[in-house]
Amino acid sequence: MHLDDIHIRDPFVLDSPESEHRYWLFGSTDDNIWSGPATGFDTYWSDDLENWTGPIAAFRPSDDFWSHTQYWAPEVHIHNGAFHMFATFTAEGRRRGTQVLRADRPEGPYLPWSDGPVTPHDWECLDGTLHVEDGTPYLVFCHEWKDVGDGEIHVLELSPDLRRAVGQPRMLFRASSAPWTLSIPRPEFPEVFVTDGPSMHRAADGRLFMLWSSWGDGGYAVGVATSATGSVQGPWTQSEQPLWPTDGGHGMIFADAEGQLFLTLHTPNRTPDERAAFFPLVETAEGLRLRENPSEDR
Repeated sequence: MHLDDIHIRDPFVLDSPESEHRYWLFGSTDDNIWSGPATGFDTYWSDDLENWTGPIAAFRPSDDFWSHTQYWAPEVHIHNGAFHMFATFTAEGRRRGTQVLRADRPEGPYLPWSDGPVTPHDWECLDGTLHVEDGTPYLVFCHEWKDVGDGEIHVLELSPDLRRAVGQPRMLFRASSAPWTLSIPRPEFPEVFVTDGPSMHRAADGRLFMLWSSWGDGGYAVGVATSATGSVQGPWTQSEQPLWPTDGGHGMIFADAEGQLFLTLHTPNRTPDERAAFFPLVETAEGLRLRENPSEDR
């Protein structure tokens, strides 16, 4: 099948080192991710980024798993020789959060690794992503607008085995700090700014970028924040304009076998029409930019 055949939100691509560049596509794959019983997460694989095989059941909850609805945004990172999935879960009477699951193979099956969410249990949190810096693992995640109105992105140290949080989270920035974001009308707060889908990218020259999503003039969009120090601790400065401005979001960056960088995101941002899309990307002195022609330097 091709990408147009796969209904998926929040796409994440893993290039497995155990193969000759076999790519694994993860994402929110339930028919109805917004309500009702959740099925789990599926994955698809490809050797050329064009033809895909699947779905393969990557995670299916046991009967006693604490969450049975709204399974969102799985990411898979290789750490300590194993595959760790970071995914968002919720349940009636419980706060939404990011839990860590683990498998010995990229396709799973993934089993719970952390004891419930590693994000603060009294916060509404989502979209945790792993970032390792100087050997220390960190979780970068969203503290939802549902708690604070102006959505926040935080960093939280994790234990070396990724099973638990270490210390307290630290806020990196609020959604309204980006000049391109717009408030959306909600009755809970006078103004609501969304943070969604943070994803880290270390450039070839050492700069540290964070992709994240919010609402802008063109709808759901992807912006870029840059760390002034090259560290996840920041401080972070925001791009004036979004990298992807219109009707698509929750982006991440991966490289193909030739080293070409790609931005992947889902577009359009409406259910059930969401599809993963790949766009060639370049690193420039000014930051990240979509590649305009095939002859442009990678």
